[in-house]
Amino acid sequence: MLKQIKVLMFALLAVGFVASCNNSESAAQEEAREDLSNNTVQPANQAAAQPAAAQPAAPAGPTTTMTFEETEFDFGTVNEGEKVSHTYTFTNTGDEPLILSNAKGSCGCTVPSWPREPIAPGATGEITVEFNSKNKKGKRNQKVTITANTNPPQSFIYLKGDVTPAAGDATPAVTQ
Repeated sequence: MLKQIKVLMFALLAVGFVASCNNSESAAQEEAREDLSNNTVQPANQAAAQPAAAQPAAPAGPTTTMTFEETEFDFGTVNEGEKVSHTYTFTNTGDEPLILSNAKGSCGCTVPSWPREPIAPGATGEITVEFNSKNKKGKRNQKVTITANTNPPQSFIYLKGDVTPAAGDATPAVTQ
């Protein structure tokens, strides 16, 4: 008898659970219908609708401007294995301190060094870029991306030239 009561109670609980699920589903369906009738269709995941790395995020806080004396340096012709270095001078031409948060070469062979401290309005700074031509041949166009509190947040400088293959090297030149 006790066993039958337990089974009966379980059955009643299960029926009540199913009924409440159906009521919840109906409420959700009704809400969805109201949204459609109001023409307020929203994407399920707005972040997924946009590519993650399409554009760098706008800098938080005040922005400024920077101007380079030159954005491109042609190192001419060098022999494979030589290192080339060039210093780019820039000026903070805005009204706020300029903060460089990153500088990154287009590959591991191009390494920039940049000031980590803020550059005052009207002051100048330098970014030195070193290019290692080891295992690089042919025409080169190395790009450095600088991220700062500017709008747009990224600026670009270039180091280009030609790398002559080492003597006896029959490997075809790779252009970047």
